[in-house]
Amino acid sequence: MSKQDTAMWVEKDKKQLHPVYHPKSHADPLVVERGEGVWLYTTDGQKILDGMAGLWNVNAGYGNEELAKAAYDQMKDLAFTSNFAGMTNLPSIKLADKLAGFAYEGLNTTFFASGGSEANDSAFKTARYYWKRKGKPAKTKVIARKGAYHGVTMYATFATGLEKYHTMFGPAVEGFSHIPAPNPYRYEGGIKAGETVGQAAARALEEAILREGADTVAAFIAEPVMGVGGVIVPPADYFLLVRAICDKYEVLFIADEVITGFGRTGEWFALKHWGVKPDILSFAKAITSGYAQLGGIQISDEIRATMESAADTEAWMHGYTYSGHAMACAVGLKNLEIMERENYPARARDLGKRLLDGLKTLSEFPFVGDVRGLGLVCGVEIVSNKETKAADAGQAMKIFKAAQERGLRTRPLGNTLAFAPPLMINEEEVDEIVKRLGAAMDGVA
Repeated sequence: MSKQDTAMWVEKDKKQLHPVYHPKSHADPLVVERGEGVWLYTTDGQKILDGMAGLWNVNAGYGNEELAKAAYDQMKDLAFTSNFAGMTNLPSIKLADKLAGFAYEGLNTTFFASGGSEANDSAFKTARYYWKRKGKPAKTKVIARKGAYHGVTMYATFATGLEKYHTMFGPAVEGFSHIPAPNPYRYEGGIKAGETVGQAAARALEEAILREGADTVAAFIAEPVMGVGGVIVPPADYFLLVRAICDKYEVLFIADEVITGFGRTGEWFALKHWGVKPDILSFAKAITSGYAQLGGIQISDEIRATMESAADTEAWMHGYTYSGHAMACAVGLKNLEIMERENYPARARDLGKRLLDGLKTLSEFPFVGDVRGLGLVCGVEIVSNKETKAADAGQAMKIFKAAQERGLRTRPLGNTLAFAPPLMINEEEVDEIVKRLGAAMDGVA
């Protein structure tokens, strides 16, 4: 397709409103025509290595025929039927059965949604429902973290700890507060003498619970590795302390594993790195490798038992039209089969180390402040001064554009460049990410 044809499609694209839209940010979009493996092909002839697996989710890579066939076969038989109480379908039954205890022991019940925002909204409502059923209706508040991203429904927007998502949608939904994230490179909270960053960040949670009143706090939500907030990998002691604090004050722990779930970090689910399990798990993205819209939550056996004992007048009145969508669940089942067969967590662990080691070689550039990651999710933080750690989002954007010109797609998150390529990536393609990013940095420098 010619550049002239591409310009025509870009003009027609103006009839579509894109997520997190501003005309300046969408002035010259890539028009992607097809994908194969880790590569994207645009209508104007570009071949781009997708270092972000779509939006952290295309774990099985582009053009996977097994997933396409699973969708086709299911749609021939039954694409959709209501999954509200009183009806069900075989793919949703089979996938829920497969997921029972798959992530964490004691999480045996799954509710299906269409994506991560719906999943987190479902988690918040379930936490409120649970405490009301337990005779503690005042427990409605949610504590989250600064820099966190939990989605864009109204609840999820204000659970998100990034102010730019709030600015034009206020007034804020009440009941959400934010504490400092456990960022080892630039912790923004106070650290007492002898404290680790993990201890300080966990103490911030306890202080917030006490400040709000433990009898009013329903849940604490956290991404095991923060994504949109800059790929923040917590210290080793943090989540063990968080779990103990939540137990002490009867606060449900919601793990937002929308990005980290299904092998991304080198474990099937990321909290396993620290031997911790949540009360509610939110998942989406990689459950289908992005081939169908699917997300959901898993709840503890205790929460399920509390639901089961409810009176008719206290039903869990929550659900979506596409909950348990037959085709999406069939794709999810096939995707799990592929991920288990190819041992994606091990691939993420081994190739993630190769990617992280490669990215660390770029620390010689004067504007590379920190390189971090866990499995196949990595971040390169750009600064204007290594000693003061002054963030430089402008320089990060220049590097992002230079990388894209060299056929590499990353994602600028403030002053951090994120990488989360498909888990089916090979060694040569990992090395190509490092090579092309280094060339981009050379060009900018």
